[in-house]
Amino acid sequence: MKTVNELAKATKVTQWVGPAEAQISALISDSRKAAAGTLFVAVKGTQVDAHDFIPQVIEKGCTVVVSERVVDVPKDVTLLIVPNTALALGELAHAFYDYPSHSLQLVGITGTNGKTTTTTLLHDLYTGLGYKVGLLSTVVNLIGKEVIPSTHTTPDQIALNALLADMVAQGCSHCFMEVSSHAVSQNRIAGLVFKGGAFTNITHDHLDYHGTFKEYITAKKAFFDGMNKDAFALVNADDKNGMVMVQNTKAKVSTFALKTHADFKVKVLENSFSGLLLTVNGIELWTRLIGDFNAYNIATVYGVSQLLGSDSTEVLTVLSSLEAVDGRFQFTKSATDITAVVDYAHTPDALENVLKTIENIRTRNEQVITVVGCGGDRDALKRPEMARIACEMSDKVILTSDNPRTEDPAEILRQMEAGVGAHQTMKVLSILDRDQAIKTAVSLAQAKDIILIAGKGHEKYQDINGVKHPFDDFEVVKNYFNKLSK
Repeated sequence: MKTVNELAKATKVTQWVGPAEAQISALISDSRKAAAGTLFVAVKGTQVDAHDFIPQVIEKGCTVVVSERVVDVPKDVTLLIVPNTALALGELAHAFYDYPSHSLQLVGITGTNGKTTTTTLLHDLYTGLGYKVGLLSTVVNLIGKEVIPSTHTTPDQIALNALLADMVAQGCSHCFMEVSSHAVSQNRIAGLVFKGGAFTNITHDHLDYHGTFKEYITAKKAFFDGMNKDAFALVNADDKNGMVMVQNTKAKVSTFALKTHADFKVKVLENSFSGLLLTVNGIELWTRLIGDFNAYNIATVYGVSQLLGSDSTEVLTVLSSLEAVDGRFQFTKSATDITAVVDYAHTPDALENVLKTIENIRTRNEQVITVVGCGGDRDALKRPEMARIACEMSDKVILTSDNPRTEDPAEILRQMEAGVGAHQTMKVLSILDRDQAIKTAVSLAQAKDIILIAGKGHEKYQDINGVKHPFDDFEVVKNYFNKLSK
């Protein structure tokens, strides 16, 4: 329980109407959760403006309303006017939950690709080093080993601070979290104090939300702009926008790279389906992870660990034992010696990276068969580009449905087909049903061939018109592999 006077100190209030000692039992931004003793923050969403629901929350007994404009409220209700309610929500939530980021080594990972793998590897690394650690990722949220289901890459302000407070209460020393561009632009991380942050890379994605690539970069950059002088900012020196990210940061800047000079330099010596042989700042490391993109992930993880002050030898010892993250270059073999790779690659850059990894491993005496789709209600500009990359880097391509959401999956396929060159049509099939597409890939494959199933990775469902139907790429392909051996 907090008083409105206590909480209001955490954010900029331009006008105050009503009592200063109102007791707050809960913060809400969803009007349906209004009850006696709640503080309601009216946030403008992309679809709905919560200011319209202020009369209803007051009827339900809401004690305090935070608004961007003056509205009529009863004398016993406190009204706080703030410049930006989304920003205020983050700052108020941080205060309501007793400033949990102050008690954690909180590290955020941002970028188009690699966020989930990097945060998960950091969680597993620090668990292996003997710490109790929190994880906030697209796949799962963890407090130590306790699983909390994940619905967004970055939770909303209230849920995020509640999770961080639980981590503190349960004795976590560190938390590693994905920081999406949506989370930054929507102020979901407002109020948090980060020990450090890392930038993996930036490529074409989320333009359905941000509008332009420049705005997308600006959203990522704002994460580092908000860091203080006691934090660290680790960036990918091989990415042309790496140093752009830290132009205005107060944090101490460090770099990692595979191709250029950097503070944390990784070199790939061997790359196979059994793993990677690397040098990390000149020290040899064998890891079970596969591909150049995972070499970048290792570089990020190692760099973060050193900036957190961990012992280099202990870090490399634990890194050598870590497993691949679920749905990230996860592979299985059939009894007939066909390899299937399941990967979350859902952007052009990620798909190209995975196919490059396969290209580097293959002997060229086999086919690469790629099964790929594109999600609905997302950036449509990448659809023909995804198909183009698949065609240029595969021997056979099957275009299929991903998560169509509210869009017509057949129309998504037609947009992908626009990226298929006239000379490539003979090696491309369009099969709307994803299960049938995977089945067809298995039937076309022969011994030694490699099937890539891209786009959904760890997801255990297919989202069609708002309904999540059970569907797991890895289990589906394993099922068809099992049928081959019977």
